[in-house]
Amino acid sequence: MSRVLHIRRSTAIFVMLIAALSGALAYSWTSARHVPIFVSTAQAATTEAFQQGSFAPVVQRAMPAVVNISTTSRVKVQDSPFGQEGGPFDDFFRQFFGGRMPQQQMPRERVAHALGSGVVVSPDGYILTNNHVVEGATDIKVSFANEKEIPAKVIGTDAASDLAVIKVAQTNLPTLPLGDSAAARVGDIVLAIGNPFGLGQTVTMGIVSAKGRSGLGIERVEDFIQTDAAINPGNSGGALINARGELIGINTAIVGGQTGGNVGIGFAIPANMARNIMGQLIKTGKVERGFIGIMPNGITPGQEQAYGLKPGQTGVAISQVDPNSPGAKAGLQVGDVIVAVNGNPVQDENSFRIQIAGMAPGTTVQLGIERNGQESTVPVTLGENTEYAKALGGRNGRNPGGEEGGAASALPGVQVESISPDLQQRLNLPARVTGVVVTGVEEGSVASEAGLQEGEVIERVNHQKVTTPAEFDAAVKAAGGNQVLLLVYQTDQQGNGAARFIVIPGKK
Repeated sequence: MSRVLHIRRSTAIFVMLIAALSGALAYSWTSARHVPIFVSTAQAATTEAFQQGSFAPVVQRAMPAVVNISTTSRVKVQDSPFGQEGGPFDDFFRQFFGGRMPQQQMPRERVAHALGSGVVVSPDGYILTNNHVVEGATDIKVSFANEKEIPAKVIGTDAASDLAVIKVAQTNLPTLPLGDSAAARVGDIVLAIGNPFGLGQTVTMGIVSAKGRSGLGIERVEDFIQTDAAINPGNSGGALINARGELIGINTAIVGGQTGGNVGIGFAIPANMARNIMGQLIKTGKVERGFIGIMPNGITPGQEQAYGLKPGQTGVAISQVDPNSPGAKAGLQVGDVIVAVNGNPVQDENSFRIQIAGMAPGTTVQLGIERNGQESTVPVTLGENTEYAKALGGRNGRNPGGEEGGAASALPGVQVESISPDLQQRLNLPARVTGVVVTGVEEGSVASEAGLQEGEVIERVNHQKVTTPAEFDAAVKAAGGNQVLLLVYQTDQQGNGAARFIVIPGKK
């Protein structure tokens, strides 16, 4: 069974090491934030070398900028009175005491060592790497190709994207030029240079397999480049480069088999995202992300009619507007569909999230809105999202109505009932949430296949508010067998909640 892995290693686990790459760089400033960014001024690979079928000139230019990062950290471990926890007698004593072990000793600290890699991005010592390579480290050292080891300090980290910037006190360092990852095409040749399994510098070749990969659960901000260039444990924080020797990605994770090794599916953080985050970390040591205060829902092909869009039109539907948020102050409403940002069409939910998060707080964006068949432009001044990665609840899968459930509704296979004080307490529902509770969903029904689950609250049917089973049935019947758009709200055991849209297909 395959699994998605961060490609890292400690004393017990492998960690990712990929070489950083070099090139001639020039110093410039971004117009938006005035942060130092370094861009290529030289062609990294000659036409002659490319025609000869060799990437040796590219690799030779990259090697001097390759750095290995070694870290030391202290972790707490628990010993039992009968030896180290997990030792040969541990299971025996657990069985003997019925799972109730005698009083254990106080936790003790153990020194842990880990390895990673980084990309030198400026001649004066700034190095881009993964956050998980340096996270929790008490001591960081960087080794260059000449085996010279230099202490490094953390400039800033961003756990949401798994990026970090560290710095060594050196000048005139070889560097790797940052390319335009947006210009990379599926099928382009890419190279990975690194230290897989501690073997030493190794070069592998592949192609860009896909772009814009998200929803993988690897990081909280995902827009990965996927590649089949061999990336193995021992490569975290390293570089993915194009045929010109430009950095287009920071390798971060792989899908591994049972051994955790390469199966031809690796993921890299795009250089354009890294450039923006790196600039902020160098300037302020932290990352600020734009915030609207809405819950956007993607619209898949075939669902346009349910949202009032033209066939083939794309956008994101607003399923929730946080009170007192920038979106609420601008007049955005549940049911609005955002079809454009600053005049550029919105393609999908992930690209919309990343585009807004990549803007500075205080920026005013022009959102193209579809509302009740009318298109308008709404200016929104972004706030600062201090809880960008906060989880907004998960599916609980419980039957809130007990064994008997609720009454059958006009939606085949679905049972609903009104929100009683008991249900409100059991589901941790805020007082502002109104609607009908789903108390039963027949397995294999159209609603089940669409993702509707027990415990969710249906707030609206085709943009119409419903508060009783009778109102729900009337709204479903009014659709006349066509698609039904449901706005549903769900909470977890901690009371965290979020709203989303579900499209129930109509009769064929």
